[in-house]
Amino acid sequence: MTQKLDAMDRAAGLSADSPLRSFRAFRPEFVEGSEACRLAVLTPEDDLGLSQDLRAAIARRVALGANNSTFLAEYPMPENPDFSDLATGKPVTDPALAALASHADMIAATPAKASAAHLAALQSAGYSVPQIIALSELLAYVCFQMRVAHGLRLLEGTL
Repeated sequence: MTQKLDAMDRAAGLSADSPLRSFRAFRPEFVEGSEACRLAVLTPEDDLGLSQDLRAAIARRVALGANNSTFLAEYPMPENPDFSDLATGKPVTDPALAALASHADMIAATPAKASAAHLAALQSAGYSVPQIIALSELLAYVCFQMRVAHGLRLLEGTL
């Protein structure tokens, strides 16, 4: 397979000659769809007031939970230093970012605990419904990628 490594390959730590890459190629719609989703949540055409740096910080915060440096490398630090604490999993002092950090941490660790009250807390912190939907999509993608990358790493060890 000569196609370059995509974000999922890199997140899983697959080499260019990994047999798993050939297996993934049997379902190009999943490979291409995953990449399209990644771009849509991290670098959308309309960011809805959620900058790429903020999105990068949220994604990196969630990616920390994977305890996998290869996976974390897919989510570099945001350029804006105002998001450093958010991106590194530290407590944040800005109330809106603190609400976002709390929500991201909960979704990444215990998504079954999510309730309407959590969404209301984001609205109270100043986030609009479209922004909350965009944040939910971002969180869902990073959690999805984390699980797929982990599964691929496990499979890689069996080949």
